[in-house]
Amino acid sequence: MAEEPDLESQLAAVHAACWGWALACAGRDRDRASDVLQEAYARVLERRARWDGRSSFKTWLFGVVRMIALEERRFAALRFLRARAPLDPSAAPPSARAPDSELGARERAKALEEALRALPERQRQVLHLVFYEGLSLAEAAEVMGISTGTASQHYDRGKAALAARLAREAQVRR
Repeated sequence: MAEEPDLESQLAAVHAACWGWALACAGRDRDRASDVLQEAYARVLERRARWDGRSSFKTWLFGVVRMIALEERRFAALRFLRARAPLDPSAAPPSARAPDSELGARERAKALEEALRALPERQRQVLHLVFYEGLSLAEAAEVMGISTGTASQHYDRGKAALAARLAREAQVRR
């Protein structure tokens, strides 16, 4: 089929960005992100998800990744509720202690990651799409299935909340 190599090359061209977006959609869980991205690629290559050209390929693919991550999260929640197993916060691996020269940078990165996690999901997603993936607000809105005005509102509120939280944490550390 003549379209397959072209489709595969389009996927390869945006793979790094898609991986970053899958990580963001999967709450930074690398295993979940890998599963989500694998399912997205399978749907695209098997033509269960089809790009119609109304947006850029990357924007459309980000939407596919987001929808699969949401589906996966719903199914995981259902499995959890059925199993009624308590969450085990001790299952996360302990972080390695950085040398003193890197400690400040790691602490700032950790503070930023925690501040991002504390944002509402839509604010976190629009900030990721704009800052990490380089999309415009209009493209981010399309990926998220919301209006550009709504995306702009989430963007502005997310930036303000992020700045306020980081400023409070900086005051506490002094």
